[in-house]
Amino acid sequence: MAAREAGVALERAIMICGAGHSGSTLLGMLLGRAQGAFYVGEGAKARYLGDMSKPLRKRACKVCGDDCPVWSGLTWNGQTPLYPLVASHTGAPTIVDSTKRPDWIVQRAAETRAAGATPHLILLLRDGRAVVNSRIRKYPERPVVELVEGWLTQVAACQELFDAFEGPKRVVHYEELASEPERVMRGLCEFGALVYARDMLDIAGGEHHPLGGNNGTQFLATRHQGQGSLVQPGERGRIYYEQHAGRIRPDMRWKTELSAQNAALFDQMAGAANRACEWGE
Repeated sequence: MAAREAGVALERAIMICGAGHSGSTLLGMLLGRAQGAFYVGEGAKARYLGDMSKPLRKRACKVCGDDCPVWSGLTWNGQTPLYPLVASHTGAPTIVDSTKRPDWIVQRAAETRAAGATPHLILLLRDGRAVVNSRIRKYPERPVVELVEGWLTQVAACQELFDAFEGPKRVVHYEELASEPERVMRGLCEFGALVYARDMLDIAGGEHHPLGGNNGTQFLATRHQGQGSLVQPGERGRIYYEQHAGRIRPDMRWKTELSAQNAALFDQMAGAANRACEWGE
C-alpha cells in the first residue's frame, strides 16, 4: 500500500470483472502490492462502513476489523465518487477494485473519467468447472443446476461489459496467473502503468485492508502476521488452506472433487460457454 499522503488525486482505477470464485481476491491483492496502488477489496461494501447494524465482516476491513487504520477513518455516502475519495484518503493514485458487478463497474468507470482519470478493466476467466466446484463446496444446500446457471449468467454479463468497455482492457486467465505469476504480473503492471517489483508476488509480506473478498486467500496472506481473526477459511476448505505452502499456485481441487455426475451436468449446460475459459486438462 502507498504511504499515506492526504490529497493525492486519482490517476487510474483498475477494475476486475468475472464470475465469483475466479481468483479476483488474489489478483487484487497482487496489484495492490504495487507502489502507488491500493486494493479496496470489493469496493461496493464501502456503503456499509461504520454501519453497526451490519456484521463485522461487511462493515469493516476483513483483516483489522473496526480498528483498521485505513477504513475506520472513512465513510461513504454512496453519492460522492468513491475512487477519488479513497485515493485522497490513502495517498494512492491507483485504486484496484474486485467488486466484479457490471453495473458497479459502469458507474465507477464514469466517475473515474469525470475525475480526469483512466479506468482500466480486467476480465478474469477461470475454468467454469473449478468455479462451480468451489460454489458446491461453499453452498452444498443449493441445487447444482442453480449454481451452473449462476455462472453462465455472470460470465455472459461480464463478457458483454468487456466488449462494450471503452478504455484499456485485458483478459486474464486465473490458471495462467497462478501458474506463471511473474510473467503475468509484469504484463499487468505494464497494462496498468504500474512499476513491477518482485515482492508483489509475496502477498503474505504486504499490508492488506480489503473489504469483502475470499476468506481462503486472505487467510494465506495474513496467517503469519498475527492478524486474520476475521478471515478464517470455511470448514470445508480449512485443511487445504492450513496445509498450503503459501506460494502462488493453481487451485485445481475441482479435478478430484467434482463428481462425474456434476461434471456431466456442467458439460451439458455450459460446456460450449466454457470453451473460452478452459485452461488445459
